Amino acid sequence: MALANWWLILVAAGVVIVAIVVGVVVGLRSGAKTEEHERARVARAERLRALPTFRTALNRRVLALSGILLLGVVAALSAGVVSARPMSSQTIQPVNTSRDIMLCLDVSGSMREVDVEVLTVFEELLKDFEGERIGLTIFNSSPVQIFPLTDDYEFIRGHLQSIRESFDANDPIPEHWVGTLNGNGASLIGDGLAACTMAFDHPDDERSRSIIFATDNEVNGASIVTLDEAAAYADSIDVRVFALNPVQGKDADVSAELTKAAEATGGAAYGLRDTTTVSDIVEQVQEQEATELKGQAQVVWTDTPDLWIVILMISMLSFIVVLWRVKL
Repeated sequence: MALANWWLILVAAGVVIVAIVVGVVVGLRSGAKTEEHERARVARAERLRALPTFRTALNRRVLALSGILLLGVVAALSAGVVSARPMSSQTIQPVNTSRDIMLCLDVSGSMREVDVEVLTVFEELLKDFEGERIGLTIFNSSPVQIFPLTDDYEFIRGHLQSIRESFDANDPIPEHWVGTLNGNGASLIGDGLAACTMAFDHPDDERSRSIIFATDNEVNGASIVTLDEAAAYADSIDVRVFALNPVQGKDADVSAELTKAAEATGGAAYGLRDTTTVSDIVEQVQEQEATELKGQAQVVWTDTPDLWIVILMISMLSFIVVLWRVKL
C-alpha cells in the first residue's frame, strides 16, 4: 500500500498524542483538587473496596475507559490513513487483438470516374469492421500515406470523406493529387502495392495483415517494382491482397493479371460493382485469425481506502456506544 499524502498520518498521530497528554494533565489536576477539597471520608472504605462486586465494577470501569481510549486512537489513526489516500498499483499491458487492414487506392486519371465509388465501398467496409486497425495509402506515379494504421473510426471516416470530396473540387491541384505525381508515369501499381505493403508496422510481430487494393491496372510508365514482384513481397511477409477492380470482366487480360497477383498472396479479386463485394471482402478478412499486439506496460494507481473507511466507521461507532454505556 502506498500513501499519496503520508504526512497526514503524522498529523493524526500528533493529534492523538496531544489529546492523551491533555487528558492526563487534566485528570491529574482534577484528582489533586478532589483530594484537597472534595474528597468524601468514608469509614471502613478498605472493606468496601475489598468487596467482589466493587472490584468487578471497578475493573469494568477501567476496561471501559481503556476501550474508549483505544477506540479513539484507532479512529483517529484510521481517519489519518483515509486522509492520506491509500493507493494500490496495477501493471496493465494493453493488448490489441484486432487485424490490420491497409486501404490502397489508385488515384490516377483513369480511375477518376470510379474513385468516388471505391471510397464509398471503403466507407461501407468500415461499418462491418470493429476494432480492426485501418490505414490509407493513395498512389499514382508515387505513393502517399494519408493516415497510418489506426482504430479511430471517426478519424478514418473524416479522411475518407475529405478525399472523396476532393474529387468534386475545382482546385488546380486537388487534395488527392498532392504528393502522388513525383514519379515518371502514372498508375504505377507495382510501386503502389509495395508502398502499401511496407506501411504495416510491428514487422516482427505475427499479425493478421490485409490490403484492399483498388486499381484498374492500367500502367503508364516503368515502375520500380512490378505488380508480380510487389505481390511476391506481400506474400513473403504474410500480407494478403484483396483486389478491387472497377473493370472486372471488361478487359480479360488486365483482370486476369490483377486476379493472379491477388491470389498469389492468398487473397482474391472482386469487381467494384458486384453486389456481394463488401460482404465477401469482410468475410475473407475476418477469416484470418486475429493475433495479439501488446502495447507498452503502464502502471495505474487507484485509490483503495475501502478497508480503512470500514475500520474508521466501526471504531467510531464502537467509540460512541462505549462512551454512552460508560456515561462519561
